[in-house]
Amino acid sequence: MQFVLYFLICLVATTVGAISGVGGGVVIKPVFDAISGMEVAQISFLSGCTVLAMTIVSLLRSRGEKIELRRGTLLAVGAAVGGLLGKVVFDWVKSLTGSDGLVGVVQSVIMVLLTAGVGVYMFYRARIPTHNVHNAVLCVVIGLGLGLMSAFLGIGGGPINLVVLYYFFSMDTKQAALHSIYVIFFSQLASFLSSLALQNVPAFDPIALAVMVVGGVAGGFVGRALNKKMSVKQVDTLFTVLLAVITLISVYNVVHYASLL
Repeated sequence: MQFVLYFLICLVATTVGAISGVGGGVVIKPVFDAISGMEVAQISFLSGCTVLAMTIVSLLRSRGEKIELRRGTLLAVGAAVGGLLGKVVFDWVKSLTGSDGLVGVVQSVIMVLLTAGVGVYMFYRARIPTHNVHNAVLCVVIGLGLGLMSAFLGIGGGPINLVVLYYFFSMDTKQAALHSIYVIFFSQLASFLSSLALQNVPAFDPIALAVMVVGGVAGGFVGRALNKKMSVKQVDTLFTVLLAVITLISVYNVVHYASLL
């Protein structure tokens, strides 16, 4: 029953993540924090692997859809470097604190602040002028920031990706979703390879990993199929509902991890 629940969580999370571009880890990480009883490092690693599988499927399913290769690749390069840095920062914070509860509190508080900030931006989005950045260095720096944040939080990407793509690159929701998946793929791949190279993979249940990755692959297929059928307005609505759910779960996790201190 436990593994069925893991599969369903990952299926729903990556389906929604593939539709909206948030990646899925932004749902998987806080939900598993709340229910699984696993260590923070285990959840981050398993969530990252699941999201990586989803992005591979989503990108393969998106062939023919237009990715701005120059800017998208510059963002992805930055995200890959950021993914490596985010993994280093996570390991440093974990070793510095020596407490799973404190790391969980830090991650959850950042998640609450991020989702709340994104919510405020979305509310005032129509009044906020956007930009159309083409400078190569700035694109890489923006990608680096996104990759660092997603790898540290173990969420794969999350709402912050979309807001950055809206604000700095004037993309609509569906364009931003596709480019977000592209960026998430590179940041998660870099983080995963870093864990392998540094032999820093946490102990985990291989059955849990297999079940979660299968859910992620299935979610990638379903999510991209639904994305193609949905309007920009429907994707926006889904994203708004998702923000509210993530914020509530993250607030719960702040309280939960604080109780472990």
